[in-house]
Amino acid sequence: MKSSAFTRLRKILDLEAQRGYRNDAVVGGLERYAEQWQREADQAVSGRAHSERVNQIVEALMGYPLLPAGARRSTIRNIQESLRRLEKVGGQKGGGARGRSGEEALARESEQRPRSRPPTFTISPLAAPLTSLSGIGPKLASTLARLDLHEVGDLLWHLPYRYQDYSNLQPIKDLRIGEEVTIRATVWGLRVRRIKGNRKLTTAVLIDGTGRINATFWNPYIDKVLLPERTYFFSGKVGGYMGKRVLESPEFEAVSDDPTHTARIVPIYPLTEGLSSRVLRKHIRQVVDTWAEKLPDPLPADLRQRLDYPDLGAALQQVHFPDDVAALDRARKRLAFDELLVIQLGVLGQRRAWQSKPAQPLLISDAQLQSFLDTQPFTLTRAQQRVLTDIRRDLTRDYPMTRLLQGDVGSGKTVIAAAAMWAAVCNGAQAALMAPTEILAEQHYRKLRAQFAQLTHPLSGWPLRVDLLTGSVTGKKREALLQALASGDTDILIGTHALIQESVQFHDLALIVVDEQHRFGVDQRSALREKGAELNLPDSAGVNKTPHTLVMSATPIPRTLALTIYGDMDVSAIDELPPGRQPIKTYWVKPEMRQRVYKFIEKQVAEGRQAFVIYPLVEESDRLEDVGAAIAEHRRLDTQVFPDLTVGLLHGRLTGKQKDAIMRAFAAGEYDILVSTAVVEVGIDVPNASLILIENAERFGLAQLHQFRGRVGRGPHQSYCILVSDPNSDQGAERMRAMERTQDGFELAEVDLRMRGPGEFFGSRQSGLPDLKLARMSDARLLELARREAESLLDADPDLSQPDHHLLSQRMTEYWSQELDLS
Repeated sequence: MKSSAFTRLRKILDLEAQRGYRNDAVVGGLERYAEQWQREADQAVSGRAHSERVNQIVEALMGYPLLPAGARRSTIRNIQESLRRLEKVGGQKGGGARGRSGEEALARESEQRPRSRPPTFTISPLAAPLTSLSGIGPKLASTLARLDLHEVGDLLWHLPYRYQDYSNLQPIKDLRIGEEVTIRATVWGLRVRRIKGNRKLTTAVLIDGTGRINATFWNPYIDKVLLPERTYFFSGKVGGYMGKRVLESPEFEAVSDDPTHTARIVPIYPLTEGLSSRVLRKHIRQVVDTWAEKLPDPLPADLRQRLDYPDLGAALQQVHFPDDVAALDRARKRLAFDELLVIQLGVLGQRRAWQSKPAQPLLISDAQLQSFLDTQPFTLTRAQQRVLTDIRRDLTRDYPMTRLLQGDVGSGKTVIAAAAMWAAVCNGAQAALMAPTEILAEQHYRKLRAQFAQLTHPLSGWPLRVDLLTGSVTGKKREALLQALASGDTDILIGTHALIQESVQFHDLALIVVDEQHRFGVDQRSALREKGAELNLPDSAGVNKTPHTLVMSATPIPRTLALTIYGDMDVSAIDELPPGRQPIKTYWVKPEMRQRVYKFIEKQVAEGRQAFVIYPLVEESDRLEDVGAAIAEHRRLDTQVFPDLTVGLLHGRLTGKQKDAIMRAFAAGEYDILVSTAVVEVGIDVPNASLILIENAERFGLAQLHQFRGRVGRGPHQSYCILVSDPNSDQGAERMRAMERTQDGFELAEVDLRMRGPGEFFGSRQSGLPDLKLARMSDARLLELARREAESLLDADPDLSQPDHHLLSQRMTEYWSQELDLS
């Protein structure tokens, strides 16, 4: 091939990758350039095998705009590899024997390539727009797009959210009040009545040859779609009215000769306005029947056989149109396992990559450790001792520790982190602690200075130097601090994100502690580790050692969730509070008792205490209407309820500095009461605050409520948490009772995960969680299985480069690039 055409395409593909696979590396897109390039390439190559390869490249370029982002990335890589092979084996016209030998080599290479590996690239019809399907025109395609369904393949993965079993029918004569039933019945007649408020109540008389039953509907248009003398399946709960059985607003489906909709377990899909179940089900059936069995399976055959899982095509067929409940369960389990496996492969891959880097072993003798513990005003709990043993063992290794330390507020995480920092100092190295805000950094600075005040450096004999670096440290003071850091005079640095800026250079940073209130994701933690290595000067061998990393979290996280969000880390939990700590008395009250609560707040303030009032916004908001409502509520409390007290306000439109200033003022006692619409910063110490009132508490998850409760109880005074709530659901009431029942954050976390699911565990739909179609984060057994199998796969094939693992590697790469941004 002429080097100009060859080189030009390679440069364009490199540019496309650099620009994020947006199909804008060349004017008109790659599909338009493909025609021009094919003409140049056809004139330049000789031999059938080379022409075939050129045609494959052109086909891939033509279909490129139809591909999703992850598939675009892999397609570009495949084209680049194909170009390299063409270059390697030759194939230019006029090349004589070299050209023929190149063609023979390419043909030989094609024959020798493992058959289990898919062709270099295939533009699958599954990537074609939905309008390529029979019966889907622009209007229906536009409707489907509202469900994020754009390509043929999207229908394969638009999974049912529940099922209706029309295969298990009951005769009307056997129906019992209170049962959930499905019947096949004919509409004998309809009666429509106007009820008070001009509402329409439609009653349908249903018969099946064994008896009759009325079905009632409040839908005002039901008489337009439910037709007399037609036969339907009806599913719903049997109620009672004036001593007679009645089906209350049952779901129904017309009996059809099409087995997709009748006499079977029928899938129920998420819908949108203007789209019926029958239409969507018909088109999904068309795609499933045509393509499910043809899909390549990413799970190796030996793994499927060992776990007794169906292949991917069969699993998709059964999850859409199951033969029976057992087949459905097997299919769902297989697909859920796939989701969890690619997550575990990703996080374990990150972990292995991290552990392949060099780190400085931090050995600390029993005597050195005891010298630190002897300066502390308390004895470690058994849980603290266990966790410290884990961390001490990690630090002795020549690869970086990466450990999450979680525990309730007041469980003693900071002293364990301080002991790890002391280990770094004992080895002549430096340690750093990064906090999310300046006020928290200053709080850690004061605590750590006090903890190390009685100790001297074990090597120099000088007092330990603990410094603080935040954005507020500027000018000559900052310059002097940076000089002390680079020279090694600073032993421990406390700061915000300012401590990982380019201008910051450590002499020998061996440990980073992250006070993880904002929960860095997998990618963010990886970036922090890389930055940690850059912060160090090279050692005598010219190597930048990577610091050990310890991440602290005050949010207790269930083990199954930790294996996903923190799957690249080891996890330790301090699940025991120090003895003598007073429990926070927690009460659930109804809104009508609010005045009594206000009197109790006044009593606490009269005794010299302070109080928080959490205003009922589910998450921090900058919407003007929410802030306006919060300001109005603050004004009411300030002027009408507590006119003789000082009431502060914290809300979502304040800047970070403004929030810090208000929290400092509250901590200094300038406010008696702080009304907050924002999540009060986790970790802020206000020892004098003894009461927190949470309005509309049912709108928060247990994890959030427990975090709010942790804002009080930090001083010697008895503290209180009052939940004002009138929940309209059993689940809301259960959350209130759980808060009254226990102060164990780990128990509450498990309850919260079970009740609300992982997507709302932290109180909002945040990007730190994978979007799972079938897997449940609470399924500990399946998650553990996926982790074990991921470890086995990576033990045998660390790069997943074996032919049987090619598709699995591709699936993992695409999933992580598109779905799983754990931030």
